[in-house]
Amino acid sequence: MLCLAHKIARMHIHILGICGTFMGGLAALARESGHTVTGCDAGVYPPMSDQLSALGIELIEGFGLEQLRLKPDLFVVGNVVSRQKNPAGQAQYPLMEAILDLGLPYTSGPQWLSEHILHTAENPFHVLAIAGTHGKTTTSSMLAWILEFANRAPGYLIGGVPMNFEASARLPKANPPNASKPENPQRPLFVIEADEYDTAFFDKRSKFVHYRPKTCVLNNLEFDHADIFENLQAIEKQFHHLIRTVPQSGQVIFNAHEESLKRVLSMGLWSESVSFALNTATPVPDWTLSGPPESFDVIHKGSPVGHLDWSVQGVHNQMNALACIAAAHHVGVAADLSIKALTEFQNVRRRMELKAQVVLKGFDLQTPVMVYDDFAHHPTAIKTTLEGLKRQVGDKSRVLCVFEPRSNTMKLGSMKALLPQSLSSADLSFCYTSGLDWDAQEALSALGEKAFCSAELNELVAKVVSHARPSDHIICMSNGGFGGIHQKLTHALKAKA
Repeated sequence: MLCLAHKIARMHIHILGICGTFMGGLAALARESGHTVTGCDAGVYPPMSDQLSALGIELIEGFGLEQLRLKPDLFVVGNVVSRQKNPAGQAQYPLMEAILDLGLPYTSGPQWLSEHILHTAENPFHVLAIAGTHGKTTTSSMLAWILEFANRAPGYLIGGVPMNFEASARLPKANPPNASKPENPQRPLFVIEADEYDTAFFDKRSKFVHYRPKTCVLNNLEFDHADIFENLQAIEKQFHHLIRTVPQSGQVIFNAHEESLKRVLSMGLWSESVSFALNTATPVPDWTLSGPPESFDVIHKGSPVGHLDWSVQGVHNQMNALACIAAAHHVGVAADLSIKALTEFQNVRRRMELKAQVVLKGFDLQTPVMVYDDFAHHPTAIKTTLEGLKRQVGDKSRVLCVFEPRSNTMKLGSMKALLPQSLSSADLSFCYTSGLDWDAQEALSALGEKAFCSAELNELVAKVVSHARPSDHIICMSNGGFGGIHQKLTHALKAKA
């Protein structure tokens, strides 16, 4: 199958902030569409730098004025770029200042994506957007895999690395085997992770407002991004801006457990709404389920439509699966086929990804220490992930949580009061406190001797290793690289072994 590239005028775009997951994915889509793509970033780094270099995209370190010599048709600006100045009073992003001074054409990443990829006049896509505070990457990956399994050959842009695919972004494929007959054509499908973070320094709307989905999944909604939103109501307003873009023929698929989403929908709805929830919800949702996370029945309008046995953990992933089954149903994929696809879903890198198994000295191969990597950083995501892991290992093994409050919201300390409850399923918790302006030890005092803090990474690793026992499950949680802690823990555990 060939990639479905648009028949449009080719251009040279230069992307500022190209190594972020969204902008890097956008660059890959632009290159696949036939555009010339160059880009810059501070600290050009893998894996995105490797992925882009393999596509023949020139990467430049920093935001220097010499890049003006490239003379692109358009500068595409990521939301990492700002008008900030350094302590010496100099512009932190001199290239952006020059673009403004010279009146050169520029736009945001989400707007360029919408106008040149998703919604061209020649070949508009049916966009399936996954929005929510938690689970966007996993749910988007699930849905893209379901559509791929069903031979619908979707395009996608995902803020992570889905393990069922080779890359984080691609265009739809032309002429999938079960494409509609010419007299009843279907738009190509495109799955996108719909982020509520702001678009750019010059466009403070949420990114997802640009995507104009026909299938819109609202997974959950809590307060987050305290650096740009004053309160939950401000985020709800942005979610309703998204709802306003869904056409009358579209569907809004929402989590019926979430009062915040009900408030969003009460502001106005112009499309068909479809609800999903656990079977404890009232009124009874359109899509629900019965059974534990690893093995459950899927129920549609009161009737069982299939049974899912899979290896993905947690009630939150049950809900993610239910949302995907409902979204795929909207574009004609039967529930039983979606369920079959999910049995082969391999999850996303950095979502409970097993990094190492280390057998400690004097113990057999049946009792290794397991080391995992996980992206969870919001208190709710931490809580649900730990609960899922504890449910899996039971009382025979301990869960040790090693976490870094790295997101802007967590660094501000606005959610520190929620951390003791979030960590309650862990037998021991270890917090990396470097860069925090609040007292983590005090915030975690409710956990007593179950919590340890350190601003030195090597010291934190030593504390974890000193407490590690055979059969322990050590889960490292951060939305960044965490200083390579997984490798440090693995090496230290092997040294102890």
